[in-house]
Amino acid sequence: MSTITFHHGDGAVDTLDVAPGTSVMRAAVSNGVRGIVGECGGQAMCATCHVYVRPGYLAVLPEIGDDEDEMLDCTADPRDPRRSRLGCQVTLGEGLDTLEVDVPGSQV
Repeated sequence: MSTITFHHGDGAVDTLDVAPGTSVMRAAVSNGVRGIVGECGGQAMCATCHVYVRPGYLAVLPEIGDDEDEMLDCTADPRDPRRSRLGCQVTLGEGLDTLEVDVPGSQV
């Protein structure tokens, strides 16, 4: 199993155990994590699964693709040039067994 921890602005924390191959967005939506909408269902077309990856995990993430990079310019909360990612484009497993992210204050 892999573990994703979602940190909310009010101090609340959601920690989920998920199967390898599960995206951050799918894990959040399937488990009712507030603040993650996933409106497009994981197609990198809406930016409603925007998260801020905690610094200790940045080095193990895959590169941002062109579609994700473009959509990150459309986030409701400001894009952080280093930490912002779309949850639908980050998948747990294969070297990324644990991840911690901060959930933005708004997605739409």
